Amino acid sequence: MSPVSLVLVGCGKMGGALLEGWLERGIEAANVTVIEPSAETAANLEKKFAVRLIDSPAAIGSDFAPEVVVFAVKPQVMDEVVPPYARFAGPGCVFLSIAAGRTVGYFRGKLGAGAAIVRAMPNTPAAVRRGITVAVANPLVTDEQCDTCNGLLEAVGEVAWTGDEELLDAVTALSGSGPAYVFLLAECMAAAGIEAGLPADLAHRLAAATVSGSGELLRLSDDGPEVLRLNVTSPGGTTAAALEILMAGDGLELLMKKAVAAATERSRELAG
Repeated sequence: MSPVSLVLVGCGKMGGALLEGWLERGIEAANVTVIEPSAETAANLEKKFAVRLIDSPAAIGSDFAPEVVVFAVKPQVMDEVVPPYARFAGPGCVFLSIAAGRTVGYFRGKLGAGAAIVRAMPNTPAAVRRGITVAVANPLVTDEQCDTCNGLLEAVGEVAWTGDEELLDAVTALSGSGPAYVFLLAECMAAAGIEAGLPADLAHRLAAATVSGSGELLRLSDDGPEVLRLNVTSPGGTTAAALEILMAGDGLELLMKKAVAAATERSRELAG
């Protein structure tokens, strides 16, 4: 990854995953300034990384001109966090947000009409470099800045781009919230195994290994999920008996559609 001067605003779970990914990809720690108001978090970061740590944007020198400012704080605190960075708005800087529900228009209102803005929705497997992010850019973002943001996001997994920002509500519902659905599936599988007579520790181990192994098989296979499902389903066998329940009219597909629809609607509400 080419040299780039970065300001990372917030370094919690997702911000920390991004930072680790960037440093692994070859970004020099000296090129990264982390704004982290939590003294405890900052102390832990100092033990791990040789980045510059400050507790507020006021400590950034007036002559400093970052190429990228990444907002990795919770949406609820954006109103107070974002405005001080408006001084960096201009052709030489792109703002990259990974906050759910905060639109390009929201950031334009806080940073000014001249701000180049990329809105992105990653998910938590970024912590193990297996995330997926969908991003959208406003018209002021140059091709070079898009490439830079793409490289930063690819440090923690796959990246897809869209020209339709409205799709990010559904993206948030499917992939952003999706890891929780998968973890719930593992919980439910383990609980069902316990109900069927398995010791709890074995049931949890089987469920976790089955979910993670199946995900890896899906990732590496040239076949889609439907073909893989059919491959493991023998007519009249045990899998077929289970799928009769899961694929019934009121089964998993209907529940998942309702769940994603509810999350999509909530994302729209948060965007205001």
